[in-house]
Amino acid sequence: MNIPIVYEDDSLVVLDKPSGLLTVPTPKKETRTLTSILNNDLIEKDIAYRLHPCHRLDRDTSGLIIYAKGKSIQQKMMELFKLKKIKKTYIAFIQGGLELGEGEIKIPIDGQEAITRFKVIENKKDFSIVEVFPLTGRKNQIRIHFKGVGHPVLGERKFAFRRDFKIKAKRLCLHAKSLEFEHPISKNKISLDIGLPQDMEKLLLKKKNV
Repeated sequence: MNIPIVYEDDSLVVLDKPSGLLTVPTPKKETRTLTSILNNDLIEKDIAYRLHPCHRLDRDTSGLIIYAKGKSIQQKMMELFKLKKIKKTYIAFIQGGLELGEGEIKIPIDGQEAITRFKVIENKKDFSIVEVFPLTGRKNQIRIHFKGVGHPVLGERKFAFRRDFKIKAKRLCLHAKSLEFEHPISKNKISLDIGLPQDMEKLLLKKKNV
Protein backbone atom coordinates (compact mmCIF):
# COMPACT_ATOMS: atom_id res chain seq x y z
CA MET A 1 0.00 0.00 0.00
CA ASN A 2 1.01 3.56 -0.61
CA ILE A 3 0.94 4.90 2.96
CA PRO A 4 2.29 8.48 3.07
CA ILE A 5 5.20 9.21 5.40
CA VAL A 6 4.66 12.63 6.98
CA TYR A 7 7.82 12.72 9.12
CA GLU A 8 10.88 10.49 9.60
CA ASP A 9 14.19 10.61 11.47
CA ASP A 10 16.56 8.07 13.00
CA SER A 11 14.10 7.26 15.79
CA LEU A 12 10.55 7.85 14.57
CA VAL A 13 8.26 7.57 11.59
CA VAL A 14 4.91 9.36 11.43
CA LEU A 15 2.47 8.14 8.81
CA ASP A 16 -0.92 9.14 7.45
CA LYS A 17 -3.00 6.02 8.13
CA PRO A 18 -5.91 5.37 5.76
CA SER A 19 -9.37 4.61 7.10
CA GLY A 20 -10.30 0.92 7.18
CA LEU A 21 -6.95 -0.42 8.35
CA LEU A 22 -6.22 -1.74 11.85
CA THR A 23 -3.09 -0.53 13.63
CA VAL A 24 -2.48 -3.91 15.31
CA PRO A 25 -4.46 -7.18 15.38
CA THR A 26 -7.56 -7.52 17.54
CA PRO A 27 -8.21 -10.76 19.48
CA LYS A 28 -9.37 -12.14 16.11
CA LYS A 29 -5.65 -12.15 15.15
CA GLU A 30 -5.95 -10.39 11.80
CA THR A 31 -2.80 -10.74 9.72
CA ARG A 32 -3.19 -7.61 7.60
CA THR A 33 -2.64 -4.51 9.74
CA LEU A 34 -0.73 -1.29 9.31
CA THR A 35 2.05 -2.64 11.55
CA SER A 36 2.36 -5.90 9.60
CA ILE A 37 2.38 -4.06 6.25
CA LEU A 38 5.14 -1.72 7.40
CA ASN A 39 7.34 -4.44 8.89
CA ASN A 40 6.87 -6.82 5.95
CA ASP A 41 8.11 -4.00 3.73
CA LEU A 42 11.20 -3.59 5.94
CA ILE A 43 11.87 -7.33 5.74
CA GLU A 44 11.62 -7.26 1.95
CA LYS A 45 14.09 -4.35 1.87
CA ASP A 46 16.43 -6.24 4.24
CA ILE A 47 16.26 -3.46 6.86
CA ALA A 48 17.16 -4.66 10.35
CA TYR A 49 14.98 -2.55 12.64
CA ARG A 50 11.25 -3.03 13.18
CA LEU A 51 8.54 -0.42 13.62
CA HIS A 52 6.49 -0.38 16.82
CA PRO A 53 3.30 1.69 17.21
CA CYS A 54 3.46 4.30 19.98
CA HIS A 55 -0.35 4.64 20.11
CA ARG A 56 -3.33 3.41 18.13
CA LEU A 57 -6.00 4.73 15.83
CA ASP A 58 -9.31 2.92 15.38
CA ARG A 59 -9.70 0.87 12.22
CA ASP A 60 -12.02 3.47 10.69
CA THR A 61 -10.11 6.57 11.84
CA SER A 62 -7.58 8.07 9.44
CA GLY A 63 -4.61 10.34 10.05
CA LEU A 64 -1.35 10.77 11.91
CA ILE A 65 0.13 7.84 13.78
CA ILE A 66 3.60 7.56 15.34
CA TYR A 67 5.87 4.51 15.00
CA ALA A 68 9.18 4.00 16.78
CA LYS A 69 12.26 2.42 15.25
CA GLY A 70 12.87 0.00 18.09
CA LYS A 71 11.37 -0.92 21.45
CA SER A 72 13.35 1.56 23.57
CA ILE A 73 12.10 4.54 21.55
CA GLN A 74 8.58 3.13 21.68
CA GLN A 75 8.75 3.06 25.49
CA LYS A 76 9.93 6.68 25.62
CA MET A 77 7.08 7.81 23.38
CA MET A 78 4.49 5.82 25.29
CA GLU A 79 5.69 7.49 28.47
CA LEU A 80 5.08 10.90 26.83
CA PHE A 81 1.54 9.81 26.00
CA LYS A 82 1.05 8.60 29.57
CA LEU A 83 2.20 11.97 30.91
CA LYS A 84 -0.13 13.78 28.46
CA LYS A 85 2.82 15.52 26.82
CA ILE A 86 1.65 14.79 23.28
CA LYS A 87 -1.07 17.06 21.91
CA LYS A 88 -3.41 15.37 19.46
CA THR A 89 -6.01 17.19 17.37
CA TYR A 90 -8.74 15.52 15.34
CA ILE A 91 -11.29 16.76 12.86
CA ALA A 92 -14.74 15.18 13.14
CA PHE A 93 -17.91 15.64 11.13
CA ILE A 94 -20.76 15.14 13.60
CA GLN A 95 -24.47 14.83 13.02
CA GLY A 96 -26.64 17.87 13.63
CA GLY A 97 -25.80 21.45 14.47
CA LEU A 98 -23.87 22.75 17.46
CA GLU A 99 -23.44 26.35 18.52
CA LEU A 100 -20.18 27.85 17.33
CA GLY A 101 -17.68 27.92 20.16
CA GLU A 102 -15.89 25.58 22.52
CA GLY A 103 -17.11 22.87 24.84
CA GLU A 104 -16.08 19.87 26.92
CA ILE A 105 -17.54 16.39 27.26
CA LYS A 106 -16.99 14.45 30.48
CA ILE A 107 -18.49 10.97 30.28
CA PRO A 108 -16.71 8.08 32.06
CA ILE A 109 -15.75 5.13 29.86
CA ASP A 110 -15.51 1.67 31.44
CA GLY A 111 -15.53 3.34 34.86
CA GLN A 112 -12.57 5.60 34.03
CA GLU A 113 -12.44 9.36 33.68
CA ALA A 114 -12.66 10.51 30.06
CA ILE A 115 -12.51 14.14 28.90
CA THR A 116 -12.84 15.50 25.38
CA ARG A 117 -12.60 19.19 24.49
CA PHE A 118 -13.94 20.44 21.20
CA LYS A 119 -14.31 23.57 19.09
CA VAL A 120 -17.05 23.94 16.49
CA ILE A 121 -15.44 25.26 13.33
CA GLU A 122 -18.41 25.41 10.97
CA ASN A 123 -22.02 24.32 10.64
CA LYS A 124 -23.01 22.69 7.34
CA LYS A 125 -26.39 21.34 6.26
CA ASP A 126 -27.29 18.58 8.77
CA PHE A 127 -23.80 18.30 10.27
CA SER A 128 -21.03 20.24 12.02
CA ILE A 129 -17.27 20.34 11.52
CA VAL A 130 -15.56 20.06 14.89
CA GLU A 131 -11.95 20.27 16.02
CA VAL A 132 -11.45 17.72 18.80
CA PHE A 133 -8.84 17.56 21.58
CA PRO A 134 -8.96 14.35 23.66
CA LEU A 135 -7.44 15.03 27.09
CA THR A 136 -7.58 11.34 28.01
CA GLY A 137 -6.92 8.35 25.82
CA ARG A 138 -9.78 5.88 26.32
CA LYS A 139 -10.62 3.40 23.60
CA ASN A 140 -13.13 4.88 21.10
CA GLN A 141 -13.33 7.96 23.32
CA ILE A 142 -14.27 10.55 20.69
CA ARG A 143 -16.87 8.29 19.12
CA ILE A 144 -18.46 7.37 22.45
CA HIS A 145 -18.50 10.97 23.69
CA PHE A 146 -20.17 12.52 20.67
CA LYS A 147 -22.72 9.71 20.55
CA GLY A 148 -23.29 10.34 24.25
CA VAL A 149 -24.25 13.99 23.67
CA GLY A 150 -26.54 13.12 20.77
CA HIS A 151 -24.21 14.07 17.91
CA PRO A 152 -22.55 10.87 16.65
CA VAL A 153 -19.68 11.07 14.18
CA LEU A 154 -20.91 10.71 10.59
CA GLY A 155 -20.37 7.19 9.29
CA GLU A 156 -20.51 5.69 12.78
CA ARG A 157 -21.42 1.97 12.70
CA LYS A 158 -20.34 0.72 16.11
CA PHE A 159 -22.12 3.16 18.44
CA ALA A 160 -25.01 4.27 16.21
CA PHE A 161 -27.31 2.86 13.55
CA ARG A 162 -27.03 3.83 9.91
CA ARG A 163 -30.75 4.64 9.84
CA ASP A 164 -30.18 7.35 12.44
CA PHE A 165 -28.16 9.51 10.04
CA LYS A 166 -29.54 12.00 7.53
CA ILE A 167 -26.17 11.93 5.75
CA LYS A 168 -24.96 8.49 4.66
CA ALA A 169 -21.17 8.80 4.87
CA LYS A 170 -19.23 5.88 3.42
CA ARG A 171 -16.66 5.98 6.21
CA LEU A 172 -16.25 7.21 9.76
CA CYS A 173 -15.60 10.93 9.40
CA LEU A 174 -12.88 11.17 12.05
CA HIS A 175 -9.35 12.21 11.12
CA ALA A 176 -6.22 12.63 13.29
CA LYS A 177 -5.09 15.96 11.86
CA SER A 178 -2.17 17.16 13.97
CA LEU A 179 0.44 16.16 16.56
CA GLU A 180 2.73 18.22 18.77
CA PHE A 181 5.41 16.82 21.08
CA GLU A 182 8.99 17.15 22.24
CA HIS A 183 11.21 14.60 20.53
CA PRO A 184 12.41 12.12 23.19
CA ILE A 185 15.97 12.07 21.82
CA SER A 186 16.74 15.43 20.16
CA LYS A 187 14.35 17.39 22.46
CA ASN A 188 13.26 19.39 19.41
CA LYS A 189 9.61 20.41 19.16
CA ILE A 190 7.84 18.36 16.53
CA SER A 191 4.70 19.92 15.08
CA LEU A 192 2.86 18.06 12.30
CA ASP A 193 -0.35 18.98 10.55
CA ILE A 194 -2.05 17.38 7.55
CA GLY A 195 -5.16 18.09 5.53
CA LEU A 196 -8.33 16.07 5.29
CA PRO A 197 -8.40 12.86 3.24
CA GLN A 198 -10.02 13.07 -0.19
CA ASP A 199 -13.23 11.26 0.80
CA MET A 200 -13.95 13.72 3.62
CA GLU A 201 -13.11 16.65 1.34
CA LYS A 202 -15.55 15.32 -1.26
CA LEU A 203 -18.29 15.13 1.35
CA LEU A 204 -17.74 18.80 2.16
CA LEU A 205 -18.00 19.76 -1.50
CA LYS A 206 -21.31 17.93 -1.87
CA LYS A 207 -22.99 19.71 1.03
CA LYS A 208 -24.04 23.34 0.91
CA ASN A 209 -23.63 25.72 3.81
CA VAL A 210 -26.63 26.28 6.08
